[in-house]
Amino acid sequence: MISYDDRIRKSEMLANKSGESDFEAIAGYDGSTFWFVHGYHAMFEIRKTDDPNTHPHPYRYAFTLHAPSGKRIMGFDNAHPIKRESGKFKRRSSSADHWHRNSSDKGRPYKFETPSKLLEDFYQEVERVLQELGVPIDVVQIKQKP
Repeated sequence: MISYDDRIRKSEMLANKSGESDFEAIAGYDGSTFWFVHGYHAMFEIRKTDDPNTHPHPYRYAFTLHAPSGKRIMGFDNAHPIKRESGKFKRRSSSADHWHRNSSDKGRPYKFETPSKLLEDFYQEVERVLQELGVPIDVVQIKQKP
């Protein structure tokens, strides 16, 4: 089984060799589900968008960790901007990139740097959550969407 770190390094090497963007190099993650014991699983969605208002990149993504029931328990995405507290007013983040620390977290800003850093940050949180739940962090199966 390929480790998380090895997959990140491989995507970085592909991007550097071929000259393509990091997002194009990690596009192979799209539709992947990484299964852990007891039915916990991480899902990856990545797609290029034609929306000229996307910032700082023209990609939509959702990297999520799910309980055996299918309920999302943690995730990183840019599907929608989040509201942030600012004094007695709420304002929207200038970027839609954000993450949900747990299932009740409505989202907190995520400072997007690179796709490889996004994967690294997601994997660190997957490991944190699974360790808190007492679930081994070994991937037992990887499935691709047909």
